[in-house]
Amino acid sequence: MATLRAWTRQVSQVWDEIQETGRYLVLEEYVRAKNLEISDYYIELYRWFTEQARSRVDMPAEARFPVWLALTEAQKLGPAPGTVQFMLEIPEEHVLVVDYDKWGYRVNHWYIPTDAADEAAFNNELERFGIGNEALLITGEQGNFYPALKRKIQSSWQRVFEAPNPNMDMNVGTVWEIRREWVKDIEFYDD
Repeated sequence: MATLRAWTRQVSQVWDEIQETGRYLVLEEYVRAKNLEISDYYIELYRWFTEQARSRVDMPAEARFPVWLALTEAQKLGPAPGTVQFMLEIPEEHVLVVDYDKWGYRVNHWYIPTDAADEAAFNNELERFGIGNEALLITGEQGNFYPALKRKIQSSWQRVFEAPNPNMDMNVGTVWEIRREWVKDIEFYDD
């Protein structure tokens, strides 16, 4: 069985939960505690991502939110008080690898182009209609006036799940649980 090496930095309580239960699943309360006043935004975004990912990767039925992974040592997050850095070896069927830039477009409610020419054509279309902020087609009332553009943006978001970037440093990984047997090394960062 092929595995993928990855790293994730989590609060120290995650290690406690893994030791007690054998695994860790992200709960809504964790997302809220981390993101505070913008947590509703991330909860909606992560729910969309999880539902879209269900048919693409092996995840527990009860999973609701992803665990984000660095896929190269260069991507690892640095030390932070009260956290732990896990080095994981995960069976590939549990990991969803996505292009970080495409994910960033989705996070910002932007159109995900197929290539530079497609992006230029879409930007020209926005300019023709006098739209300076494409995110407002999704988050504001402009989408009511330009429903075809709104649908075009929303449809493009499926490209998040197309082939990842050939340069692994340009990708991000996700899993929907951390199992005890996947943990190969841990670095503790004290308060």
